[in-house]
Amino acid sequence: MSVVGQASFLEAFAGVLSGQDILLHCTRQHSPGVYRAWLDDSRVGVWVAELSGGAPVGYLVVAPAVLPLPDLQADDLEVKRIYLLHRVQGTGLGRRLMDVAIAFARNARSPRLLLGVYGGNDRAISFYEHLGFRRVGARRFRVGNSDYDDLILGMTL
Repeated sequence: MSVVGQASFLEAFAGVLSGQDILLHCTRQHSPGVYRAWLDDSRVGVWVAELSGGAPVGYLVVAPAVLPLPDLQADDLEVKRIYLLHRVQGTGLGRRLMDVAIAFARNARSPRLLLGVYGGNDRAISFYEHLGFRRVGARRFRVGNSDYDDLILGMTL
């Protein structure tokens, strides 16, 4: 999980964000310990997408929401991470992972599924809005030593 997390983050943001910020972020936020904590938490759902032969090409993490929203509810859930390597983007795999996230949130009887997305990632924003997510807020998101503008999107379930 740590390896695919670092690889997919680097691939997604190389040339967009500072290289130093990307490397620091990967060291801090994609360490094996971060994923171990999620895997050990019964409230968190973690899925890995693999190609035949078992090569990981993406993943999804859904957990209790921690976002700066005035109406955040204790049982809101958040897509903490969803990443795919570029070679499998556009294959429908991202849609399948988001279907899993939505089903997980509905099964948990969460009233809302939320996510943060880099404000400059028009392709991802369009993808989420096509699925029915709407803009519900904004936040500053730290990557390495810099803060970036994120949108917060939500879907009422």
